[in-house]
Amino acid sequence: MLYLKNMDSYYGESKVIEGLSLDIPKGKIVSLIGRNGVGKSTTLKSIMGLVKTGPETSLLFDGKEIAGLPAYERVRRGIGYVPQGRDIFPQMTVLENLELGVQPILGRGEKVGRKKIPEYLYDLFPILPKFAKRRGGDLSGGQQQQLAIARALVQDPKILILDEPTEGIQPSIINDIGRAIRKINEWKDITVLLVEQYLDFVMENSHYINIMEKGNIIFHKETSLCEKAEVQKLMTD
Repeated sequence: MLYLKNMDSYYGESKVIEGLSLDIPKGKIVSLIGRNGVGKSTTLKSIMGLVKTGPETSLLFDGKEIAGLPAYERVRRGIGYVPQGRDIFPQMTVLENLELGVQPILGRGEKVGRKKIPEYLYDLFPILPKFAKRRGGDLSGGQQQQLAIARALVQDPKILILDEPTEGIQPSIINDIGRAIRKINEWKDITVLLVEQYLDFVMENSHYINIMEKGNIIFHKETSLCEKAEVQKLMTD
């Protein structure tokens, strides 16, 4: 579904990732883990076109090169993104946040259309209809995360990219989010790329684990074949 090859990423003139390669198989949940500051979030922002990448960078999405495309075009082609911190609109209601997500991303010459909010999202996240008229800023952190994920899903993406979805969230909601990710993958065959620090969550909800260190992948393995102690040791050495 997504293949990164020779990816260089820059903040200003400073190169923070050099020559990264990463393969995200179609229909799988893939986790990218590692210590703070190793380049995980930068990798996601580079995929989304929010960080400058070098001329040798190749980003193949569903078999087509997207490295030179603007961020909105990448979303239009089927990449859903939930950044760290969620970035919902706090003064807008839950319903308004979702309706903003279904606004069409139009190309030149296209007519304005409108999608409906997919019904399965209400089954996936029961808080959405319950709190439809509540402002996003009045929700708990876990509820905001569920709203942010749902908003990314209303465009029916082929891949969903999540940056630290469990950060600052109570344990019961973490379990709900894990179940939701698995259901998204099973029900809709949506590929998931997940950056996460919480190892138990990763072990329970991923098909593959990648460990990142200093901008490069140092470990890649099927989760079912991993021992937690093995992964912990690689992350702390």
